[in-house]
Amino acid sequence: MTAADALLLALGALAVGSGALVVATRHLVRAGLYLVLCLAAVAGMYLVLTAELVAWVQVLIYVGAVVVLLLFAVMLTRAPIGASTDLDRPGWPAALIGGGIGLGLAALLVDAYRWSTVQLPTAGTAERIGEQVFQSWVLPFEVLSMLLLAALVGAIILSRPDIGRPPVDRDGQGRPGRAGDAADATGGVDGKPGEGRRFP
Repeated sequence: MTAADALLLALGALAVGSGALVVATRHLVRAGLYLVLCLAAVAGMYLVLTAELVAWVQVLIYVGAVVVLLLFAVMLTRAPIGASTDLDRPGWPAALIGGGIGLGLAALLVDAYRWSTVQLPTAGTAERIGEQVFQSWVLPFEVLSMLLLAALVGAIILSRPDIGRPPVDRDGQGRPGRAGDAADATGGVDGKPGEGRRFP
């Protein structure tokens, strides 16, 4: 086993452990931070595999944009920052399904390669990846951009419950108009007739 193999195993264990903590923790903000650690470990694996461009794209887009957007959505929607007591669902079905899928993929890879040495292909360049993204994969790229924009707009709307509601007057009724217009329209305040009336 070479140093690269040991580093890959360590980064893989870190990614799997932090990914398990994402779904196991009861703190929403901590789940986002564990997700940062998981994605950073995946970027480190790309670096070990000499895919530097993909590693930095992983850091810039996923760690620097998607996770930050997720944390902003949590703060904008005023989600509970501390431990959520309503997250009391049993975790053994998810652990059973995840463990079974992981063991199945591991058995598939072991059966396919039989611990043989695989020659790494030539590392891609920024020009080649840019051609693939903006020619062959331009439609999924734009759909993902619109999805992230819709998530951000939805988080802003959910954080502003006053959008679309009429202003509340002094009596607490949700009628449109300025506060005090109803009193002026009925002849004054405290039942006394007013000298003038104002109408919207």
